[in-house]
Amino acid sequence: MHQISNYVYARDELLGWDIPTKRLPNPYHDFPYMVIEGVLSPAECRAITDAALNDRDAVQAQLRGRALDTQMRRTDIHTLSPEHRTVYESHFAAVRDEIEAFFALSLSQATDVQVLGYESGSFYVRHSDDSSELRDQEGNTVGFRTVAPERKLTTVLFTTSYTPHPTDKDHFSGGELLFNYLCDASGNTITLRPEAGDMVVFLSNPYFSHEVLPVKEGFRLSLVQWHDCF
Repeated sequence: MHQISNYVYARDELLGWDIPTKRLPNPYHDFPYMVIEGVLSPAECRAITDAALNDRDAVQAQLRGRALDTQMRRTDIHTLSPEHRTVYESHFAAVRDEIEAFFALSLSQATDVQVLGYESGSFYVRHSDDSSELRDQEGNTVGFRTVAPERKLTTVLFTTSYTPHPTDKDHFSGGELLFNYLCDASGNTITLRPEAGDMVVFLSNPYFSHEVLPVKEGFRLSLVQWHDCF
């Protein structure tokens, strides 16, 4: 393991791989990612969640540039209403300066907001937001190829909360956000269990490869954007 922030380490196999877009935040931060709490209010979270649950036009998400593969990803994409888009954009604007200061970047263009719903059994296997893994004939990872260079920063805003035993539509179990190559000082893989209203922000490169573990119960909903920066 090699240390990349006060409390987080990266697995050493990353050092032997070709990573064209390798970039890390200030190593003196406690964590190499941000968790901004309370970006949305409980009422705003509930309204966006209700809209998604009532959405009859959701479509299954595909892998970037590939056909639908439910062995790799099982996620629904919902529509964000104009009203809720305005809510999202106003709250994002309020935290933008904080994000830029943390990563020492200036945000420029961004993708449209994706509203991603995970019901029971839904998941997304390990992936990097800006790159594809390169594997040898034995299936071992040997490096990465950049396929979305405009994705430099990822933001994920949750409208439902993790709990071990969900009892309502505002909570889910399973569905943890796991950073595959990041760990704590004891070697435990960094795993986030979000609260409704929280925004998780991280660089989109392979150091921050991640997966969404299978949802066991309830409904996991997040608003995701990828940002270009300079």
